[in-house]
Amino acid sequence: MATFTIAQRAEIELEIRKSRFIGIVQPVAGREAAMQEIARMREVHRSATHVCWALMAGGQSGMSDDGEPSGTAGRPMLEVLRHHELDGVLAMVVRYYGGVKLGAGGLVRAYTDAIATALKTSERTERVAQAEIEIGVVYSAEPQLRHWLAQQKYQLLDSRHDTLAHLHLRLPEAALAQAEEAIRRLSSNAEIKRIA
Repeated sequence: MATFTIAQRAEIELEIRKSRFIGIVQPVAGREAAMQEIARMREVHRSATHVCWALMAGGQSGMSDDGEPSGTAGRPMLEVLRHHELDGVLAMVVRYYGGVKLGAGGLVRAYTDAIATALKTSERTERVAQAEIEIGVVYSAEPQLRHWLAQQKYQLLDSRHDTLAHLHLRLPEAALAQAEEAIRRLSSNAEIKRIA
């Protein structure tokens, strides 16, 4: 089954019975990146009443009601992400309380609407599993290899040079076997090591 992510960060604002709800969705690499972003939003919105969040990131998923009644913020936001089959996505809602209580049902609707509305403004893209490899080749083969990488549009993450030229790259996991074959045609004694 295909999973999806979003192409870029999206932010919207809703006013519901005098409370201000800022809905934010953004792609994230994992839980650590999500926690950094949540901390940043708490810093930016210091006077906010709540910064609730939900994260879909494989085995690193999670949620927080951040002081709202249990089950009225984090879980509804997580369900919106699940409904859209998203992974690698952080959803946050910053709430500035306006003095009118919404009740449990009203809170669930408000948090759900904030994330659903933010998702409407973001582009959903298929999430492609990636692999990282390090290629070691003799110096004379490096220009051809770099040319081939540029043609394939694989991402060159790093390079280093010792007795060999080492190129660290990221590519779709589905293309790995074909890429290894092409690299060996360019340099028959290439060292190819899977990193991630």
